[in-house]
Amino acid sequence: MRGLSCFVGCPKTISLYFVFSDTLSFPGWEPLRAEGDFQLIDFQIGDELELVRNTALNYADDHLRPALRENESARTPGRAAEEAFAEIGFATLEWPELDAESGLGAVARYLVLEELAAADPGAALALDPLGPALYPLMELGGPDAVRDFGEPLLSSMGSRGLLIWNGAGAPRCLERKGNSWSGVVPWVPADRADLVVVLDEEGASVVQQGIELERLRGSGLRTAGASELTLHSAPIAAEWSGADGARRALARARLYVAALLVGVMRESSDYSRRYAMDRVAFGKPIAHHQALAFLIADMAIAVDSARILGLEAAWRLDTGRPGEEASATAFLEAAEQATFVTPNGVQILGGHGFMQDHPVEKFMREGRTLGLFFGGVDGAREDAARGMKAFPEEPLLPLGAA
Repeated sequence: MRGLSCFVGCPKTISLYFVFSDTLSFPGWEPLRAEGDFQLIDFQIGDELELVRNTALNYADDHLRPALRENESARTPGRAAEEAFAEIGFATLEWPELDAESGLGAVARYLVLEELAAADPGAALALDPLGPALYPLMELGGPDAVRDFGEPLLSSMGSRGLLIWNGAGAPRCLERKGNSWSGVVPWVPADRADLVVVLDEEGASVVQQGIELERLRGSGLRTAGASELTLHSAPIAAEWSGADGARRALARARLYVAALLVGVMRESSDYSRRYAMDRVAFGKPIAHHQALAFLIADMAIAVDSARILGLEAAWRLDTGRPGEEASATAFLEAAEQATFVTPNGVQILGGHGFMQDHPVEKFMREGRTLGLFFGGVDGAREDAARGMKAFPEEPLLPLGAA
């Protein structure tokens, strides 16, 4: 894509995208040619993806939102939610070559995660047996690795696989000694781990034994649980090498978290906007006062900008284009915008924002927590900067020229 782009409206309804290009296309999004070099693209996502998103939305409304605080206290989304999640088949949405209905791709996964996270991102993690741990298996091990290590988790309700990034930007808590891993990860969003995938810049390895979890009091993602993870000379069950595959796996994992962040931001923005429309001060809703109206608009813009970057990264991964820098950028934008949107969601509600009668305090906790995943914003910024190498290193004009 080159030149100027303009995004109008909201991807949840109808949005238009103008580009100086004739090469951009998205799964299910049909380009409509206009005069000149412009191409007009209708951002309706197509019937198949719309069905996937609506299914996730209905699932969240039925199984996650009604028991939000109870699930946080219990540190689990509950048996009924787990059974419904498994029956729908969300867990295998991206799994390669398992059945005719799987492999819908990164765009479909992104849409599902955004809807689930808008209800409870901790539940979204807890319900997904492999979660981001799928991606090293998929990118480095292939369909056989996904089948061998993933299917046993599907057959046991509540099973969890964890992905530990042990590369740049992370504290590198784990140390490899021969054919085993040892070390302590101070926090993971889980109370159970049946499988741990350790990923670094050179490849990935899987451990299934020697795993110990000690429960902690969680702050964010409470429904998923919170524990200190210790590996005691955990034997490596399988390993794969490949820097390219490791980068792709990390890119997909970051995009997974970026989708959760967008869902959290969207719900914080929408909830605080509805509150501001209902709350009346000085004879009109507080949302009609200029300063607050500008803030609400800025929050909505932040959500949409993060979503656009995430969908572009997902499209790149689905179409086989390089997506590492795009995924890092999407994660970085989502993590940084979350620190703007979610605290302001609390501020709009004032003192009520800190009470559990309203979910905005939860969104603020979740946004902060998700931004720490997989090297955090510093690691993502470093990887995103690699894409800048495509630009000229010399200034376009000599210093002092005008």
